[in-house]
Amino acid sequence: MLKRIYAVFRARNLEFMRDRATLAWNIVLPLALIAGLSLAFGGGNRSEFTVGVLGEAIEADAHPFLGTRYVDFVTVPELSEGLRKVSRHQLDLLVRFESPAAYWVNPDSSKGYFAERALLQADSEGELTKEAIGGEPIRYVDWVLPGILGMNMMFSCLFGVGYVVVRYRKNGFLKRLRATPLKPLEFILAQIASRMLLVLTITTVVFVATHLVLDTPMEGNYLDLFAVAALGTICLVALGLLIAARVTSEELAGGLLNMINWPMMLLSGVWFSLEAAGETVQQAALVFPLTHVLDASRAIMFDGASLAEIAPNLLALSAMTVVFLFFGARVFRWHPG
Repeated sequence: MLKRIYAVFRARNLEFMRDRATLAWNIVLPLALIAGLSLAFGGGNRSEFTVGVLGEAIEADAHPFLGTRYVDFVTVPELSEGLRKVSRHQLDLLVRFESPAAYWVNPDSSKGYFAERALLQADSEGELTKEAIGGEPIRYVDWVLPGILGMNMMFSCLFGVGYVVVRYRKNGFLKRLRATPLKPLEFILAQIASRMLLVLTITTVVFVATHLVLDTPMEGNYLDLFAVAALGTICLVALGLLIAARVTSEELAGGLLNMINWPMMLLSGVWFSLEAAGETVQQAALVFPLTHVLDASRAIMFDGASLAEIAPNLLALSAMTVVFLFFGARVFRWHPG
């Protein structure tokens, strides 16, 4: 029995080692993720708090609070923009050092509470006065809900389609389909329709349940939010199909999908805002479909935005979908060889 187990064990290891592409991805993936995270969030001590300062520039001698360690200070040109970011947990605190000196904090933000304590300790002369945030402040659970639903959509679309297509190709199912009049684009569209029905049904059920139980805010139109989810699902499924268009190894497919999943999950604003990550990182995040899905969803839910107001996000998702479908259909391969 042990000999048989060893024979299978040895054969599987040899199979994996001889698959050079898969072996390379297992080495490259963690190195690439570490390098990417180091570039995006590195640079010495990681700031624990993000504080917005009203004005066009930050003068280091304007107030002792600006010398506080572990606080990342960012400029905010407009008060309305700053209040929105504080309400949505993108900023932990908003400060105006010019007369009349004041600060704003979200009462439902735990990080905002500690940032406020640090500010008051530094403000020994009591120059700053606390002012209320206009409108109802948003809880963190409200802010993170679209991120969790979007992350679930992402994993379901990419792995639920890309991984399955590779398995179809590996076991010869796609090769048999090639003998039929079915075209690659038709197969891809059928996969998109099937996954859309499943993903949108699950996402809708989870959203409705959490919305009723947690009483999450919904300032915009439900149909607009559904339209964003539908377009985002199509785009993510098309991306999964593009990745799996020619891959024949399930291990390699898993590596490629993770190479897309993890940066998208970390840089698309699923768990936290990228307000303090730097302009370069924020611009880089725009290449990911999930970034546009979450930005558009939060704009509808929290700001009551219409489809016209989130048109840039919708156009970006539409353009990505067309590109993914075009190249996916062009390079699609039915058989593994």
